Amino acid sequence: MPSVQLPALATKRRAWNKGRIIGQKRPLLPKQVWAIRARLELARNLRDLALFNVAIDSKIHECDLVKLAVNDLVRDYCIRKRVSVFRSETQRPVQFELSENTRNTIAAWIKSPEMIGCRFMFPSRFHDRPHISTRQYGRLVRDWVAAIGLEPSGYGTHSQRRTKAAEICRKTGDLRAVQLLLGHTSFDSPVRYLAVEHEDALSIAGQTDI
Repeated sequence: MPSVQLPALATKRRAWNKGRIIGQKRPLLPKQVWAIRARLELARNLRDLALFNVAIDSKIHECDLVKLAVNDLVRDYCIRKRVSVFRSETQRPVQFELSENTRNTIAAWIKSPEMIGCRFMFPSRFHDRPHISTRQYGRLVRDWVAAIGLEPSGYGTHSQRRTKAAEICRKTGDLRAVQLLLGHTSFDSPVRYLAVEHEDALSIAGQTDI
């Protein structure tokens, strides 16, 4: 009896984006920022509190955030108010200012026993890694937003980067300032990044004196 060659059946895989919110992650609102800060302060989690505050103030990419060295933020035993670091993607310098609250949390963190002899601001708790990874940082962000009742799939590491920029845009409407703070070379970039409508962007641009 001749054998019958049956067609091969492809395994049906689950779509990688099923059940996930794809696209730009939402910035945090001021009340959400303070809710996360309050939880971290109550838990006395100095590292995560410093990481959260620096992420909000610096507005830099996660790959640059996790690699911040102690010397980047501390000079002559004083926390620097204005910091300049090089972006790993472009090798261009980017500047940001640290608020008084952020400087206080950094000062408390670097005095902790966990920071003795550490070169990086946010050292990993794994001995084979000098600092936390971007994946670990992403998990921390999901934990933070979930702890205050937000849907983790709607937020990510870029939520931290966008939070202060979105608030500045909301309060001042100055897209040029947002462009400089985020390190975007194109004026269109902050428009897309902050999900600003085209008509609103033109209106804001028309009111902005550079």
